[in-house]
Amino acid sequence: MAAGYATRLYPLTKEYPKPLLKVRNRPIINYIIDNLNGVKELDEIFVVTNNKFINKFRDWRADLKSLKRITLVNDKTKSNTDRLGAIGDLSFVLGKKNIKDDLLVIGGDNLFSGSLKAFVEFAQGKRPNTTIGSYRLKNLKDASKYGVVKINKQGKVLDFKEKPKNPKSLFVAMCLYYIPKEQFNLIGHYIKIKRAKVDVTGKYISWLKERSGIYSYLFTGSWYDIGDYKYLNAAKNDFV
Repeated sequence: MAAGYATRLYPLTKEYPKPLLKVRNRPIINYIIDNLNGVKELDEIFVVTNNKFINKFRDWRADLKSLKRITLVNDKTKSNTDRLGAIGDLSFVLGKKNIKDDLLVIGGDNLFSGSLKAFVEFAQGKRPNTTIGSYRLKNLKDASKYGVVKINKQGKVLDFKEKPKNPKSLFVAMCLYYIPKEQFNLIGHYIKIKRAKVDVTGKYISWLKERSGIYSYLFTGSWYDIGDYKYLNAAKNDFV
């Protein structure tokens, strides 16, 4: 998922896409590609971007070495005003590329050190339910910026609250989802009933939880959701 306009990082991202910003001299998205190369079940990587940044990604792709096939998808939007939103882009790619296999969805600004191979193995054991990646924060106050999850010992999500003012848990959802093909129809249904820009994946997960079981895989190591300068600078200083 790389079709956002990252307005909170202006002017840095005014003419440059956030996933291509560098951490330790490498684009953020390269770390994700490295992790994906270790998932043997994966046969193709789709990078969805927009009309404004598609040429930046073409230049990036030309210089990238990857074990997996990488396909760029232009959602045709030109600004933050007409963006499709995260769930809108997800639906766009499913239709545009006629995807019929299970889908692993990752935010292009999601920098983490945990293994995607282990995540996929866990998620496949929980299908046909959706599995989300989660992370335990150190500070409860910071949890209010994310989707907060309550999980049982089997990893089943018992409660999900998107950006609560008073979070009750340190466990939060990353922008990382394993969506079985059996649940693709729910994405289209969600967009249809909302009839508006569907930009926040957490709201979809909250909606989905009321209709289907959701499981959570807990990542360890480091994780940076790079939404503003604070987290970008933290990643530059501390990510390994």
